[in-house]
Amino acid sequence: MKLPGNMQAMMKQAQQMQQKLQDDIAQIRVEAAAGGGMVSVKMDGQKNVLGVKIDPEVAGDVEMLQDMVLAAFNEAAKKVDEQAAAKTSGLLGGMGLPPGLF
Repeated sequence: MKLPGNMQAMMKQAQQMQQKLQDDIAQIRVEAAAGGGMVSVKMDGQKNVLGVKIDPEVAGDVEMLQDMVLAAFNEAAKKVDEQAAAKTSGLLGGMGLPPGLF
């Protein structure tokens, strides 16, 4: 199906914007901590874990350690989502699209 010239240009622009957005999100780096910094997690924009630090003091209490690791991972994922949403709204904000479309 051949689209009118203006529509083709708009689709190409949308594809370029989507690629830029994906690249921007991939560059996100966050760090989140739990237990007053006894456990920290580093994560990228695609929610790949880049590092985990655990204070040796908490290594003996397995249940507490599990809870802190879980909390740190969840907080890091939340930070990624927030930053990705901010980048998305910033990029799409200038397009004049109706709210909630993306």
